[in-house]
Amino acid sequence: MYPILARFMDLRPLRYLGVSVAALLVDVSVFWMLAQSHVADALASAIGYSVGILVHWLMSSRLVFEDGVAERGRARSKQKGLFALSALLGLGVTTAIVGVADWLALDTLLAKLFAVAVSFTLTYVLRAKIVFRRATAFEPESFA
Repeated sequence: MYPILARFMDLRPLRYLGVSVAALLVDVSVFWMLAQSHVADALASAIGYSVGILVHWLMSSRLVFEDGVAERGRARSKQKGLFALSALLGLGVTTAIVGVADWLALDTLLAKLFAVAVSFTLTYVLRAKIVFRRATAFEPESFA
């Protein structure tokens, strides 16, 4: 019973959502600004996503998974690499969805919003289960 209550009371998912919203606002703002400047929509999406990822790492590692950030050195470099890899997977999904929508002459802003939902789900699972595993692992012995 206690592990379930502890998980319910954990504010980490809400903090992650807040960080994601902030990074998303940066992402979409950069995307929209570039798209309005006649940059190809898929490229604008990729650039916006990349800037959003930088914001996400800075905020996630300090506000969400601070207890799971690896010590400086090789372990931190590996963690940053895994974070970047999860971001690249999300970027690939986002860029592909927006690119296909553009190719089909669909509304690319709506496609971007759909891509955000798909990418968010993918990257959250990867980060919670792999990148910051130590911080998000839910082990019964930790509640003894």
